[in-house]
Amino acid sequence: MFSGMTLETIRLAVKNIHLHKLRSFLTTLGIIFGVGAVICMLSITEGASQAELALIRLLGTQNIILRSVKPQGSEESSAARSRMLEYGLTRKDLELISGTIPEVQRVAALREVAFEVVHGAKRFPATVVGADPVFFDVIHVDLTSGTHLQAIHQERRAKVCVIGADVASVLFAFEDPIGRTISVDSVGSGVIPYEVIGVMAPVLTAGTPAKGLASRDLNSDVFIPLSTADARSSVETIRRGSGTFEASRIEFSDFYVEVSSLDHVLSVAKMLEQALNFRHTQPDYAIQVPLERLRIAESEKRRRRITLGCIAGISLLVGGIGIMNIMLAGVTERTREIGVRRALGARRRHITVQFLMEAVVLTTVGGVIGVVAGCLGAWGITQYVGWPTVIQLWTVGISFGLAVAVGVFFGIYPAASAARLDPIEALRHE
Repeated sequence: MFSGMTLETIRLAVKNIHLHKLRSFLTTLGIIFGVGAVICMLSITEGASQAELALIRLLGTQNIILRSVKPQGSEESSAARSRMLEYGLTRKDLELISGTIPEVQRVAALREVAFEVVHGAKRFPATVVGADPVFFDVIHVDLTSGTHLQAIHQERRAKVCVIGADVASVLFAFEDPIGRTISVDSVGSGVIPYEVIGVMAPVLTAGTPAKGLASRDLNSDVFIPLSTADARSSVETIRRGSGTFEASRIEFSDFYVEVSSLDHVLSVAKMLEQALNFRHTQPDYAIQVPLERLRIAESEKRRRRITLGCIAGISLLVGGIGIMNIMLAGVTERTREIGVRRALGARRRHITVQFLMEAVVLTTVGGVIGVVAGCLGAWGITQYVGWPTVIQLWTVGISFGLAVAVGVFFGIYPAASAARLDPIEALRHE
């Protein structure tokens, strides 16, 4: 419980601050901006990091992702543009990975077969992908409705599909997609209807244009059984754009390799690279290791947090210097008041506590306002850029605690200077 003397000291401190409202407000601005900057910067960084880390974890920390990529310079000559480009992952690669590399638990193969889907009068530039049903078990993507591709669909070469969230929102804006039909126009097979059996939940994306799982935006993908893609679609794919034409032959666009244990992910990735280097004469594939990316991202997150915390802490230091400056000016202005109090029996510790309390009250009020401003600022910015809002209690606690500590630290010297004044000299001060 506060003693009567302490309560009286706080009352005097608040009264004196109230007498100089504008000066007190300007003095606390440094603390407000400092605390707000600490909370806002750290929260924004945490939100951005969580979005990035969630995206990497979605890839699966026990997964290794192989992707077919066009070799550099493959379309430079006119001869190359006039023929079918052949590159990327092959069925022999799949057999090699599945049968010879230890610690590989399962491999989910994908193949892109078309790049536009139609429902009624609506068209959407979706990537239609033939997928092994285990793909959905490997990446752990949730559905908002319906079901994933099943082994029975693979066995029967069923004409069914699972669509991404963006595909559903555009083609089926005002109706339930489940049970509806979309049409896919692929090379060599014409227009084929597929029944929608599932809709994927929205997946975090990053980059421009939006990229999600391993440079694949799942929100704009349509997945059909891989056996159906093999039976009804050619391995040749054609992309047409404004003034562009690209024909390519790719057996598989992606392999998602699930490793039996986290401890073997990096070693298996090296074995995969050596095996594919031996089989491929050109750099027509890329390897992504989410576990490695996750560790790098977490390390960068720690570095960013320390750096931004130090930068924002400088604002608190500047705010503390401003408080000390105003408090010293206040000591000079109130020298006669100090002399009167000393003459009436006040001791040095009473004077010290009074001025120190004023500094603490200023920083406490500034800290509270700064906490509110920082939280609102973090929420507004993260909502604007589409990141999760992450305001951690330890960030608020440390920021507010630092504000009070700054008040104590920078208020000690002015308070001690006031207490050291000679009472007689103070009374003579004009």
